Amino acid sequence: MTRALAASILVVSATLSGCGYHVAGRNDSLPKTIHVIAVPALENKTTTYRIEQRLTAATIHEFLAATPYKAVSNPASGDAVLRGKVLSVETVPLLFVTTPATATQPSATRATTMLVTMKCDVTLTEVATEKVLYHNDNFVFRNEYEISADVKSFFEEQDPALDRMAQDFAKRLVAAVTENF
Repeated sequence: MTRALAASILVVSATLSGCGYHVAGRNDSLPKTIHVIAVPALENKTTTYRIEQRLTAATIHEFLAATPYKAVSNPASGDAVLRGKVLSVETVPLLFVTTPATATQPSATRATTMLVTMKCDVTLTEVATEKVLYHNDNFVFRNEYEISADVKSFFEEQDPALDRMAQDFAKRLVAAVTENF
């Protein structure tokens, strides 16, 4: 009986240890020769003002904060270069709130939550060999964000929501690049 139990435990533990699951951000698929990743400014192919600057800064910050790599903006200083283009940014209202009509005001409906979808073209290339380490011409970032005023304020230059979106984007991009998803 104990021999069968021990064999069962051994089989289960061997199966679970080789299942292939890992904690996100812990698997590094980049070559060991990569120590510095250059992230020059992303190209903005949209009409969203200065979005490329926020996304680039957030991506550099995420590489520094969440990976062992040094991140720089000058392509000549990196072992690998991450280039990207923001191809489209779409916002769609998801949730609405309606204020009832009063004696002086008609009823009004406004969006309270927006779905932001961003499509990018991203390539990480090793400088020494010119080998493409990661490429995704359809990197799609999608997330929901609450808004407090109107939809136009969501993309104003100083809006904290845009900074949160850039940080969320950078986390997903860095994980995708380092884990080669």
